[in-house]
Amino acid sequence: MPEPYIRLAVPADEEELAVLDRATWSTLHAVAPPPQGPFFDERHVPEDYLVAEADGRVVGYVRIGRPTPLASNAHVLQIQGLVVAEEARGLGLGRALIRAAVDAARGRGARRLSLRVLGHNAPARALYESEGFTVEGVQPEEFLLDGTYADDVLMGRKL
Repeated sequence: MPEPYIRLAVPADEEELAVLDRATWSTLHAVAPPPQGPFFDERHVPEDYLVAEADGRVVGYVRIGRPTPLASNAHVLQIQGLVVAEEARGLGLGRALIRAAVDAARGRGARRLSLRVLGHNAPARALYESEGFTVEGVQPEEFLLDGTYADDVLMGRKL
């Protein structure tokens, strides 16, 4: 697979992103039910997504949004989703998307970038830690997924 090209999403990406989202959904990283319906909506607009393209198709995305609508929190952005196609895993695409998200957050004037990750998602936690994110809090047994309680881990980093 050639080097991915990371760019801002456009409305025409909706179908490919929806297919990717459905194909990669798992309780390893998702607390919401499996995705259905349109990918973009009033809360999830193309401008919030960076997509990774390889071989002319979308193979990953990262969504960056505001954790709250409060003006006092406007200096913080949050990674609110990171997805890599199964066939593109292990090639550094997740790392490239995180680095692109850091650059984009800086470009949008953010001073901090945060994220939430499930405690049992060790690969994601290790990746985030290797990119400068540290654990800032843990909500024990915050979610019940497939009959097992999972911690919600808050991570963040200065930009």
